[in-house]
Amino acid sequence: MTNLLLKREKGFSLIELLVVVSLIGILATLVLANLNAARQRGRDAQRKSDLRNIQTTLRLYYNDYGKYPLNNAAGEIMGCGTSGITECTWGGDWTAGSTTYMPTLPSDPITTMSYLYTRNDADSYSIKACLENASDEDGVAEVGIDCSTNWMYMVEQ
Repeated sequence: MTNLLLKREKGFSLIELLVVVSLIGILATLVLANLNAARQRGRDAQRKSDLRNIQTTLRLYYNDYGKYPLNNAAGEIMGCGTSGITECTWGGDWTAGSTTYMPTLPSDPITTMSYLYTRNDADSYSIKACLENASDEDGVAEVGIDCSTNWMYMVEQ
């Protein structure tokens, strides 16, 4: 009789195992949700940093050429090439004449998205990026760019 009781006390019941597995599943779901949100915030921080760096480089271009570069229909900067008026590709280098303004013109961290540059006139422009985190305090409602979150970040001169 004593031998039979020892065997029953050594294992877990099916209910206990199901409860533990359920708790592990709930915890894993919470961790993954927070991890995805952190990744989105990280990509948004990268976008804002990229736009500020491009803003600084646009000022250098302005100092050399006396105007900001034009944009094409895709929202790319037309400030590359020997004369500084051909298309610069996001992710490529930004070289105009013999001057390299940026060895890599930043592109959006998500390859299906892109930054949008618009020259308003010779002395003003705007650059826009879609933000994934719609509660980002630096963002504004989207204007002129198609964002799935309807939230964007913009720098302008």
